[in-house]
Amino acid sequence: MAPKSLFYTLFSSLTVALAASVPQTDYDVIVVGGGPAGLSVLSGLSRVRRKTALFDSGEYRNSVTRNMHDVIGNDGTVPSEFRGKAREQISKYDTATFIDKRVSAITSIDDEATNTSYFRAQDADGQAYTARKLVLGTGLVDLLPDTPGLQEAWGKGVYWCPWCDGFEHRDQPFGILGTLPDVVGSVLEVSTLNKDIIAFVNGTDTPAYEAELSAKYPNWEAQLAAYNVRLENATIASFERLQDGGEVKDRNGTRQLDIFRVHFTNGSFVDRNAFITNYPSAQRSDLPDQLGLAMLGNKIDATTNPGMRTSLAGVFAVGDCNSDNSTNVPHAMYSGKRAAVFAHVEMAREESNAAIDKRVDVEDMIKETEKQVGDDMQRIYDRVVRR
Repeated sequence: MAPKSLFYTLFSSLTVALAASVPQTDYDVIVVGGGPAGLSVLSGLSRVRRKTALFDSGEYRNSVTRNMHDVIGNDGTVPSEFRGKAREQISKYDTATFIDKRVSAITSIDDEATNTSYFRAQDADGQAYTARKLVLGTGLVDLLPDTPGLQEAWGKGVYWCPWCDGFEHRDQPFGILGTLPDVVGSVLEVSTLNKDIIAFVNGTDTPAYEAELSAKYPNWEAQLAAYNVRLENATIASFERLQDGGEVKDRNGTRQLDIFRVHFTNGSFVDRNAFITNYPSAQRSDLPDQLGLAMLGNKIDATTNPGMRTSLAGVFAVGDCNSDNSTNVPHAMYSGKRAAVFAHVEMAREESNAAIDKRVDVEDMIKETEKQVGDDMQRIYDRVVRR
């Protein structure tokens, strides 16, 4: 065998070893969250044959709502039916895996042997899984007051997104729930949907809150007057459902005719058909905190870096939990697809760099070995032949 061929044979195993500069993990990507954002990530990665596991705890922000709206091709679809259909379609890809468990912990692992890092996720049963990249679609949870009757009405006549639920309650006696500084913003959002509006500010019509509202909208009193909005400052005691709009609709079925009675602590009450809210939200999962991700307010910072990337390399955030402040199903799907594309290309570049480094390293080693062996052969020749 020629010397150079011999060298290539000897170093064939080295080629495999050097390819390990890409970490060897169970999956290319782990996605946490089974809502529209996470499903979109899984679909996008499956289309390019990336081995991906989606973990689904069964908790979804829109699970309480009757129907999804403003989702082209799925207007009026029940959220659970949407998720079921998405799973059915994605399941045809052999690189997609659904794991219906909660992820309790995630750690970033530095692999010194390959100078790379990867992620280890642990589910609620203690089983561990590894992946090169991580996508969080863990969502938000709405922080509702403990006012009796409000939780039961949430998503069923009481909502926070006019694009998602407002049209079904158009031209009905309407209410705004929240503090005084949030009233004008809500009025502007629903002004084309509702005209008979009462803002239930629950004791927050005070000089301090008025000053805060004036800083945002200097002419707020004139704005509310222009829309005939009445402020109700009495303290709310409870919400009583008088009629279920999921069962009672108008003649063509496009209006949900809910009726609620708002009871006040002073003994009075007011009836309304629907409400928009201004309650705060929080991260549903503690995984962002575990990973030490940078936050913008209560959202994961995924806008400082492109492609839904977070402050930690290899981690992406999609859907409601991230900081681009657009919280709806179409946006969730868009953000998931965007993260899938960026994660795939990022991994492809890593693989390309590893392949290039491997080739250069092997050729350099072969040349060095040839030189060393040649020098040794020359020394042997000198000792034996010239003796």
